Amino acid sequence: MKHSTVSLIGMPGAGKSTVGVLLAKLMGLNFIDSDLIIQVRHDATLQHILQRQGHLALRQFEAEVLLDIPLQNTLLATGGSAVYSDTAMQRLRHSGPVIFIDVALEILAMRVDNGDSRGIARDPGQDFASVYLERQPLYQLYADTTIAGDQQSAEATARMLAVQLLG
Repeated sequence: MKHSTVSLIGMPGAGKSTVGVLLAKLMGLNFIDSDLIIQVRHDATLQHILQRQGHLALRQFEAEVLLDIPLQNTLLATGGSAVYSDTAMQRLRHSGPVIFIDVALEILAMRVDNGDSRGIARDPGQDFASVYLERQPLYQLYADTTIAGDQQSAEATARMLAVQLLG
């Protein structure tokens, strides 16, 4: 069955954007990266938004984008903080499957070696590991499907998801 909307959730470094582009091609869907939309709307990088307005503002901008963007025929790569908005997540869940790309903390830490400049919406002083521990239950709560994103390449992950989703 072809879904008109598929949303990817997970931590920064999980591969949502990379897998998302590949999966969108395989499924014939438009690709949207909510982080890019935030940056364009606010004419600033995520890190600049964090520095000027704080992590709660960035989370609010994420929720606004997720509630506002058209979702028809779309593969959506969300920002890592999308799961802090129940309203936005419910919209995504009603639009199609939400897939959690789960990657072990050790792998994420290697992939996100620029954590202090990457624009991660977290409390001041909160380290990457505690963000991971805080968000894991939220990703699991909202996910219709969980896939290990550290067991194979992005291409293999996208192919596995395409087979599963297109059935």
